[in-house]
Amino acid sequence: MYYTYMLRCEDNSIYTGITTDIEHRMKEHFSKINCAKYTYTHTAKKLEAVWESENRVSASKLEYHIKKLIKPKKEELIGQNNIEELLNEKIDCSQYKRLEIS
Repeated sequence: MYYTYMLRCEDNSIYTGITTDIEHRMKEHFSKINCAKYTYTHTAKKLEAVWESENRVSASKLEYHIKKLIKPKKEELIGQNNIEELLNEKIDCSQYKRLEIS
C-alpha cells in the first residue's frame, strides 16, 4: 500500500507527499530527521488528510494533482473530502480511500 498525505505546517502552508509507512514518515517530518526539505524549513504541525492507494503510480498521480491545486481548493479537500469534485476530470478517484486520522 501507498499513502498520499497532506500536512499542515506552522506557517499554515500545506505540504503533500507520499509514503509506504505513514506512521514512520510522520515521525520523520515531526522530528525533522530525514524529513522533506520543505517541512524542515516550515515545521510540520498536523497531519490533515491521508489517502490509501494500491501502488506508487496512483499515489504519485494523486500527489501531483493535489500539489497543482490552489490553497483554497486544498483547504476544501481537507475539510470536505470532495476528491471526486475537485479531481475527477484528472484522475480515477475510485482508486483512493481516505483514511480516518486519529
